[in-house]
Amino acid sequence: MGGLDEDFIQAPEHRPNTKLTNSGDFIFSDEIPTIDLSSDRDKTTIATEIAEACERWGFFQVINHGLPSDLRRRVEKTAADFFILTAEEKRRVKRDEVNPMGYHDEEHTKNVRDWKEIFDFFLQDPTIVPATPEPEDTELRELTNQWPQNPSHFREVCQEYAREVEKLAFKLLELISISLGLSGDRLKDYFKEQTSFLRFNHYPPCPNPELALGVGRHKDGGALTVLAQDSVGGLQVSHRSDGQWISVKPIPDALIINIGNCMQVWTNDKYWSAEHRVVVNTSKERFSIPFFFFPSHKANIKPLEELIREENPPCYKSYNWGKFFVSRNRSDFKKLEVENIQIDHFKA
Repeated sequence: MGGLDEDFIQAPEHRPNTKLTNSGDFIFSDEIPTIDLSSDRDKTTIATEIAEACERWGFFQVINHGLPSDLRRRVEKTAADFFILTAEEKRRVKRDEVNPMGYHDEEHTKNVRDWKEIFDFFLQDPTIVPATPEPEDTELRELTNQWPQNPSHFREVCQEYAREVEKLAFKLLELISISLGLSGDRLKDYFKEQTSFLRFNHYPPCPNPELALGVGRHKDGGALTVLAQDSVGGLQVSHRSDGQWISVKPIPDALIINIGNCMQVWTNDKYWSAEHRVVVNTSKERFSIPFFFFPSHKANIKPLEELIREENPPCYKSYNWGKFFVSRNRSDFKKLEVENIQIDHFKA
């Protein structure tokens, strides 16, 4: 990643308005809500705050969330220790079109290469997904994680962190259900055989941050994302009302939550899956760890019946999550002739 070839260069209209200095400092905003998940707070009160955040932003930060801070430090160090390995060693667990889990340094978003390297692993190992995105193909395949030999504790720490962040994801799912006026367990069955996965992101310093992005503008496909980011910053969110890009301020020990496409569809556009991106800088590397909370491959995603009204008919047709997942995954792997599938393709 020492240079910047044309694969990384964003179209002029999508290049970041880099309010950056050579030291890598960002101008942050306090607009993204911060929600206290303390156990002594009333669930209904928390749910009300979540509802407002999901409608207006599709993003919020959480504090007092229960994820052990010492575990977070350990997993962050483990990720950093992996990324400083030689390219040859990292590529021993490199993903491909057959196995989408493992190391990758050529991911494309919106058909432009991202300025980053990643490591992905499934929460459930193995995970079952459709063999192809073709609707008529009923074949399934079993995907397994690839684990590097170094660091020696890598797999153990990853799996411990995954178990803890999954607990938080289910807690948030319950609160979101309550915020919609539904029972707390309304959405739980969608995740009985979940396809969720975790990612380690490493964004090296970039010689031309005004031309490239760590991750191009996109919406997350699943139900919700739980993100741990370091103190460097770089995550930007597009405001629902005017599309203005807002830089999310890092808060020590907080986690960033965002609503994905599945939640936007389930809520019939009441809650917003916000477009977001990552900007990079010339001098500071950045690390982040997102957990993508994804339903079972069997799940058919459509607006929830309880939220449909005569004055608010379904905005989306039903689609199968597994087929959607496989299609998106393939288009993230390499540049394709057409842009990958979006939920807009299922507009009613």
